[in-house]
Amino acid sequence: MHESSQTVEIDFVAPRYLAGGGDPAWITVPLHRACGWSHGHDPLMPRVILSSPDQKALLRLEPDPDSAWWTIQHAAGPDRPAWYASFGARTPVEIIAAFTDALTAPTGDVADAWDPLAPLRDAGWSPTTQDNRLASPDGTVRVDLHEATGTWWVTTTLNQAQRPVWQAHFGEHTPPHLITAFTTALTDPTPLARISTVDSLPTRDPHLVTHTRAEVRASQIAFVLEDRVRTLAARHKAPTAPPGLPRRPSADPGHTR
Repeated sequence: MHESSQTVEIDFVAPRYLAGGGDPAWITVPLHRACGWSHGHDPLMPRVILSSPDQKALLRLEPDPDSAWWTIQHAAGPDRPAWYASFGARTPVEIIAAFTDALTAPTGDVADAWDPLAPLRDAGWSPTTQDNRLASPDGTVRVDLHEATGTWWVTTTLNQAQRPVWQAHFGEHTPPHLITAFTTALTDPTPLARISTVDSLPTRDPHLVTHTRAEVRASQIAFVLEDRVRTLAARHKAPTAPPGLPRRPSADPGHTR
C-alpha cells in the first residue's frame, strides 16, 4: 500500500482533560522550529531540555514517576520575579501548549488584570465550599488559587480515594495571562485526537468520557503538526495578538462576557 493512502485509527475524546497526555512533539517541535528554542543532546538520558532564545526560560521534559514530567522555569525580569510552572505526565499536551504558545507570543498583554478563573466561570464551572476554587461540571477537575502563597493548583481526579490523574502547578508570580491561556484551553469543548486510546485513556467510563473513532490518513496527522509549526513561525514575521487568549476582563465586576 502506498504510504500516502495508509490510515490510522483516531479517537476524538471529550472532555479534553481526560484525553491523556498525547504526543510531546506538539510542544517541543514548535518551540524548537518555530520559536527558536535550543536544545542540548544527551543520548544517555531520557529527557528533553529546551531553552528560550534569550536564555530566560527553560523547559524540561523528564519522565519521573514521582514528580511532574513537564517543568518551565523563568528567570526574573525587570517587572516580575522568577516563576515556574509544572505539569503532570497525563496533562494533555494541547492544554500545556496553550500556555507555551502564550509565553512565546511576540506580543501580548502581560498585565496582572487577567483573571484565570474567568474562563471557568464562563464555561459553567461551579464554585466549591472553599474560596477561589472552581470545579468542572463532572467534578473531576478542581482549580485552586491559594491566596496566601499566590500559587495555583489544577487537579484532575477520578476518585478521591485514588491518586490524581494529573496536576498542574503555577508558582507565585506566574504571569496571569499565561494561566488564563491554560484555563481557556482547559474548558475548550473541542475533543482531542488520540491514536489508539485503548490503553492511554485514564478512564473509559461512559459517564465521564466520550470518544468517536475515525479512520484518518497518516499523512494528514503529520500535516497537522507541520501546519502548527508554520502558524507559530508566522507570528514572528507579522506579530499579532497571542492565539487562543480570551479578551481581557472588564474592569466592571458586574460585566459578563
